[in-house]
Amino acid sequence: MTRTVADPAVRGPHPHRPTRLVALDVLRGIAIVGTLGTNIWILTDPEGMVGYLDRLAASPTDGWMWAEKALQQLAQGKFLGLLTVMFGIGLAIQQASARRAGRPWPGGYPWRAALLFLDGLLNFLLIAEFDVLMGYAVTALVVAFLLTRSIRAQGRWILAMLTVHITMIALYLLSLLTATPAEPGGSTELSPNPYADGSFWDLVLFRAEHAAVFRAETILILPLSIALFLVGARLFHAGVFGPEGGRIRRRLMVAGFGVAAPTDLLLGLLGGGDLVLVTRYLVAPVVALAILALVAEFSVRRPSTGFAGRRLSEIGRTALSCYILQNLVASILCYGWGFGLAARFAPEARVPFTVAIYLVVISVVALFAHCWLRRFERGPVEWLWQASYRRLVRS
Repeated sequence: MTRTVADPAVRGPHPHRPTRLVALDVLRGIAIVGTLGTNIWILTDPEGMVGYLDRLAASPTDGWMWAEKALQQLAQGKFLGLLTVMFGIGLAIQQASARRAGRPWPGGYPWRAALLFLDGLLNFLLIAEFDVLMGYAVTALVVAFLLTRSIRAQGRWILAMLTVHITMIALYLLSLLTATPAEPGGSTELSPNPYADGSFWDLVLFRAEHAAVFRAETILILPLSIALFLVGARLFHAGVFGPEGGRIRRRLMVAGFGVAAPTDLLLGLLGGGDLVLVTRYLVAPVVALAILALVAEFSVRRPSTGFAGRRLSEIGRTALSCYILQNLVASILCYGWGFGLAARFAPEARVPFTVAIYLVVISVVALFAHCWLRRFERGPVEWLWQASYRRLVRS
């Protein structure tokens, strides 16, 4: 995407500091590769999402299972939260750009949301049942209109949505305390198993048949998503990426790294799989805000980025394409319609196998982003999305 001085991420209150834009791209890149850190365990499970959910509830019995649990907990929810906040920041940037250009807001944005929903629907059916784009499309449509309200009204919406979300988590915890303990027993194998033995079309039909189950998370976290979108917009306008945002960044890092991160790790490792909703949807978003603050602080202190920062920035500039690509590459490697590697490795080799697949996929995605941006200004999915939007707006 072409960036000029008209971009609010470049201009803002300090037009001479282009590092703000680099920080945004780096954060998007971190969010993309970080979400794969959670999803990769789904992709490398021989039974896909079904097997992954079964393993979440299982208690570790050896060193490898403890290592798996620890690695999962490091990524669980943090980068999903970060990606959600970054979508909110992107929405605030688009609104500011529309205002400077004298265009009404939200104007034609509902078309953008509709196209994002279509992207998510295709991604869900064809590639990944854990797609987040459909949920983000619905959330973005709601928040686009909320951003036209006053700051005070937006604050009330944040408080209301967080109240609804925390109430749902509290009711879930109450159900755990009052429920009768289940009889111990092994999980039921998925038979037939479309992940290991089915064709590409078999998996498409499987996702469509169980869409209500696979889309339950999207509905569950809608209040939280709305709140995080609005928080992202508020943080951007508050100058979290500039020198004036130092106090905000320090508070976010203290709350996230000093309090939320240790709590998240302890609950995740010692609390069992039943507490995944608490760690993933209550504690982890606070850690996500700390990660945002840390990258913003780094960008203020050191405007230049090194090799890793440049690669992450490239992934961030092609975030939508890379999100879809990483799930597609991992699916080809792991599922039965591709190389079928997930079913070929013994359970005791699951951790090193998963780490290896993750590194391979990230390398492919980073190479793609680097090579693509040497010739084009935006990713292929981003280009198609923008071209479709322009055609719809003209018509």
